[in-house]
Amino acid sequence: MKRVLLSWSSGKDSAWTLHVLRRDPSIEICGLLTTLNAEFDRVAMHGVRRAVLEAQAAAAGLPLWIVPLPWPCPNEVYEQRMAETCARAVAEKIDAVAFGDLFLEDVRDYRVRQLAPTGLEPLFPLWKIPTAALALEMIAGGLRARLSCVDTKQLPAAFAGREFELALLRDLPPEADPCGERGEFHTCVYAGPMFSAPLSISAGEVVTRDGFTFADFTMPAAEDVSA
Repeated sequence: MKRVLLSWSSGKDSAWTLHVLRRDPSIEICGLLTTLNAEFDRVAMHGVRRAVLEAQAAAAGLPLWIVPLPWPCPNEVYEQRMAETCARAVAEKIDAVAFGDLFLEDVRDYRVRQLAPTGLEPLFPLWKIPTAALALEMIAGGLRARLSCVDTKQLPAAFAGREFELALLRDLPPEADPCGERGEFHTCVYAGPMFSAPLSISAGEVVTRDGFTFADFTMPAAEDVSA
C-alpha cells in the first residue's frame, strides 16, 4: 500500500480528500499534516482552534502532524519547517503527500516544486473536478461544515459562521466559486463520512481583522469527573 500523509486544513476540501482516499484500497492514510499559527494556537488561514483540530483528528482516527509557524511567518521560515516535516515523513516511510487543491495551477505547481527534492509524491485527488458539482457531492455525501473565515473583499462578512449547504450555494455571488477555491471563504468541518461521529462545535465570537471575518468555533468543556 502507498503510505500517504494528508495536508489537513480543518476544512471541507481536505476532509473530502480523506473520504476519497479512504475508498482507494491501495492507499494507507498515515496522518493529518496541519500548519498552526503559534501566536494564536489556531489553524493557519482558517482560524480554527487547536481543540477543534484535535477533535477532528480523533474523529478521523488519525494522528496529527502539527507544524507550528510564527506570526507573521516569512516564506523562508515556512519552507524550512515544511522541509523538516518532509524529512520526517521520508524517515517514517511515507510515500506521498495528498492535497485538497481543486484548480489553482500556481498552488499545485508550488507544491510539486517543493516536494520534488524530497522524493515524496504529490497527490491531488480532487483536481479539476468541477467545483459546482463537487460542492453538491460533498453536501449530498453527508459532509457538514461551517464557514470559519470570509474574505470581505469577495463576500459579505455575514457569511462567516454560516452552514456550507444548498442555501449558502444559492446565496453566493455569481462570481464566487462554490467551493471558495479563490479564497472567498474557508470552512471548519464537523461531520461527515470521514469522521466516526459528529463534533459538537458551538459558534462563538465573530471578528473582522485585516480584511477577513472569522467565526470562532469551540468544543464543549469536558465534564468535571471530580464532581
